[in-house]
Amino acid sequence: MTETAAHVHEAEPFRSSIMQIEPQWIDYNGHLNMAYYNVMFDRAIDQLWLKLGIGPTYMKERHGSTFTAECHVRYLREIHLGDPVQILVWLLEADDKRLHTFEELRHATEGWLSATSENMSLHMDMTSRKVAPFPSDIRERIASVVKDHSALPRPEGIGRNVAMPSKR
Repeated sequence: MTETAAHVHEAEPFRSSIMQIEPQWIDYNGHLNMAYYNVMFDRAIDQLWLKLGIGPTYMKERHGSTFTAECHVRYLREIHLGDPVQILVWLLEADDKRLHTFEELRHATEGWLSATSENMSLHMDMTSRKVAPFPSDIRERIASVVKDHSALPRPEGIGRNVAMPSKR
């Protein structure tokens, strides 16, 4: 996928390309190892970043990038070798320096939900390696997607905490 600076007008969450599970990602339990869910979530985010114009070309030419500051993954159903997967991404909120995303990893042909990932990403000035505001053209593009995605139903699981169930 090539990097574009075109408007990303979505009437639905961003959909990644369909991905295949790689054999070396299967652990001794016979399912996808937890680390590789993050690999696939990251690949999907990279695809969205390309559409927003903040991928490798942006890094090279404008010296900006994003770093993940926080990530919360929920593992809901096993994925196995041979299962095609697709990731849906909602850009929930953004400000001058941060992007709040929510992702669902789904079986690409059967549609069932395997995992979710909620993330906070920071925009970085790669020259100083410090958090910095997005350039105005990028900020406008991001704001447009946030507006489009805010009209969508919010997926279940946003804002969940890790905690033991309370006993009453």
